[in-house]
Amino acid sequence: MNAKQQVSELLENTGRAFVSGSSIADTLGVTRAAVWKCIRQMEAEGYRIETGKKGYRLRDDSDAVSKNAILRYLGDAAPLYDVEVLPEVDSTNTYLKRLAPQLRLAKGDGDAPWRAVVASSQQAGRGRMGRTFVSPAGTGVYLSVFLTPRLSAQQAVRITTAAAVAACRAIEACCPAEDQPDRQPRIKWVNDILIDGKKTCGILTEASIDLESGGLDWAIMGIGFNVYEPEGGFPQELKAIAGPIAACRQRDLRSRIAAAFLKQFHDICSDLDGGGFAAEYKRRSFLIGQPIHVIRNGTTRPATALDIDEECRLLVRYEDGSTEALSSGEVSVRPLS
Repeated sequence: MNAKQQVSELLENTGRAFVSGSSIADTLGVTRAAVWKCIRQMEAEGYRIETGKKGYRLRDDSDAVSKNAILRYLGDAAPLYDVEVLPEVDSTNTYLKRLAPQLRLAKGDGDAPWRAVVASSQQAGRGRMGRTFVSPAGTGVYLSVFLTPRLSAQQAVRITTAAAVAACRAIEACCPAEDQPDRQPRIKWVNDILIDGKKTCGILTEASIDLESGGLDWAIMGIGFNVYEPEGGFPQELKAIAGPIAACRQRDLRSRIAAAFLKQFHDICSDLDGGGFAAEYKRRSFLIGQPIHVIRNGTTRPATALDIDEECRLLVRYEDGSTEALSSGEVSVRPLS
């Protein structure tokens, strides 16, 4: 742990009390000039620090993505993960894909901690269908988890649907909205989380298939949370569809959401084979009963979303009366005529 990480950990663990620069320097065995340099580095990474005659303390709206904070909020679940936190990355999924060969060998069939990488921003965030996932610094939290599940290729959708349920639980735990039904997170099949009808979270699962067995060799589940609205608002092309989880900055909210998600995701994945979370996924659905377009190979087909089955497939009925169970693909809500 370098000096900057030590200073950030000290201030995070201190709470509302000021800590003097000399006290920090004595505790860490560094100069006060080195402490000041660390403070400046922390501010560049998104920490909001109050400076006064008594020293330094984190402001109530300080919300940098921090490994120390994530592990602290994970609590007893911290040993379940090997967490790496980066201020910036091209894409958390791409980052883990580069590490996949050695991670696969290291994990084997044992109970090793799951590898997770968490970032405060992405320069090349990716969504489904090759889309860009806008990931500006200071506004969201983006993370990926490396898995070696015993699932067939056809069952891989369970990872995405498990992550969707975990994301809803995490948002509810960190930003309760019992008295605001529109602010409660809902799932738009298969991988988007909506609040008040706007996308606040997207999920991208990528996998390598074992051609001999037909099962997954490994999978990477990536998820991005739009925690706050970017300064100046979302890009013009996203204004109508994207929204934030929280209206104002809160202490450690991004780290709390990351920790709550990781805890819930690990818990749900303990029953990934059985799919016991499917009923909750269905209950949280945004689409059931709605007119939709099924988008496939560049064409759209009007349909009605009928139900979600035990495999988390979307059951649809087309205008000609035929039905289909969708296990992958994309749909959009169709405006009522």
